[in-house]
Amino acid sequence: MLVLSRQKNESIVIGEDIEITIVDVRGDKVRLGINAPKNIPVHRREVFDAIKREEAQKDNK
Repeated sequence: MLVLSRQKNESIVIGEDIEITIVDVRGDKVRLGINAPKNIPVHRREVFDAIKREEAQKDNK
């Protein structure tokens, strides 16, 4: 895992076309802005896990 330090309004770039920007920092919360092509899904981890569980249930039927 790569660990980076960033401040508000600073970004990281993944590949050629994904940019993650620190939008705000409040206490222990960080707000991120994510620019990615529409064909690349972006989900919070808990949403991603729920989607994968649902897909696995459909495959088991």
